[in-house]
Amino acid sequence: MILMRAGRRVPRRGATRRRRKRRFDWAVFDRWLDRLVTLAVVTALVVGGAALLISLVL
Repeated sequence: MILMRAGRRVPRRGATRRRRKRRFDWAVFDRWLDRLVTLAVVTALVVGGAALLISLVL
């Protein structure tokens, strides 16, 4: 019969698990780069639209 302990974490027995080395997460970098490019494109479109509007009015 297996003894169950409620609410307590039983320490593991056997081989110890090795910690994985923390590697650079490219997915996070890709998301930030995507946001940065989107912001740059939107800014360029707004500035270009304003410049076109000013050149047509003046």
